[in-house]
Amino acid sequence: MAGFLAGSPLLRSQQDPFRDHSRVPGLSELVTAFDFEAVAYAKLPRYNYDYTAHGTDSEFTLRRNREAFDWVELIPKRVLDVSPIRTATEILGTKMDFPLMVSPSSGHTMLHPDGEMATYQGATAASNTPYIVSNASSFPFEKIAPAAKGPLWFQLYPKLELDDNRELLDRVQAAGARAVVVTIDQQAAEHERILHDRNLTNRPSAARRTPPKNPYRLPEYRLFYTWKLLEQIRKLVKVPMLAKGILTAEDARQCLECGLDGVYVSNHGGRSLDYSPATLEVLPEIVDAVGARVPILFDSGVRRGADALKALALGARAVCLGRVPRWGLGAYGAPGVQRILEILQAELVQAMAYTGRPTLASIDRGMVRTDFP
Repeated sequence: MAGFLAGSPLLRSQQDPFRDHSRVPGLSELVTAFDFEAVAYAKLPRYNYDYTAHGTDSEFTLRRNREAFDWVELIPKRVLDVSPIRTATEILGTKMDFPLMVSPSSGHTMLHPDGEMATYQGATAASNTPYIVSNASSFPFEKIAPAAKGPLWFQLYPKLELDDNRELLDRVQAAGARAVVVTIDQQAAEHERILHDRNLTNRPSAARRTPPKNPYRLPEYRLFYTWKLLEQIRKLVKVPMLAKGILTAEDARQCLECGLDGVYVSNHGGRSLDYSPATLEVLPEIVDAVGARVPILFDSGVRRGADALKALALGARAVCLGRVPRWGLGAYGAPGVQRILEILQAELVQAMAYTGRPTLASIDRGMVRTDFP
């Protein structure tokens, strides 16, 4: 027994107080986005963490989004440009110090009591990072807007009846939304990780695969949006409007024909259609189809500043972060959102310096080598 106790974690921690592996680290100790995920996992209830972490069905697309960044190599310059790194840009009238934004995502009170207000405060503290507020946020847009002074955009899940969208769009624009992002890719997809969690919490009826009942009228787990609806919604929006969920050159060109001001390349972070391609794989063909006519935003799978640089090199004008700020929020609230964004900003600056690209204008496809399957 004595020999067993000598090797036990309890006795080791008593002998060496610096070996307390259950201790949650302080904010200043975290150095990558992945560090924040571990802290959020330790602090949050399982269901709340899984809601952020899950993908659809087998989570193939969730994994592929990350793997795609391994298929793109950054080519270093041995004779580096020593000019100061300049990362400021302006997209559709919104000025930003870095080409990074916070993607729309729902239910932030699952991660912190202050929810989206804390996310907004953290984003604003991190060099006025623009924040796209979700249509399914925990608080109304009008309550989030006064919480900080940074740039806010709004994301809309369109309802099939045009007039059902009018009041909401009027309200968010009056409250200061600088652009509207219309999501067209979200489906009533199965999230198996969440279904398993519901079974564990003794709610089997909630876990059955039944068609959802909601105002978006999702028959047979599909959304029947049409380009005509997008054209009609465009007339209700006085600020720039983009479509989110674009994965093909054909749909990107259709966005231009509908009079949209931007294209947002996204597969909903692997949470919509499983076995769809990674966004990084399809980004080049969409950029080729759109050219410089409208800005292209990009998300899904970004975890490091170098990931953001790869997307910029392949033609994105700005890179949006979904799970990353949620990890920061779940781990430390608004300061966690601020710190995790600052880490990615610093990583982006470092990657630009190492590749000899001191300005956003100097970033191009010549600095990457792709090996997509």
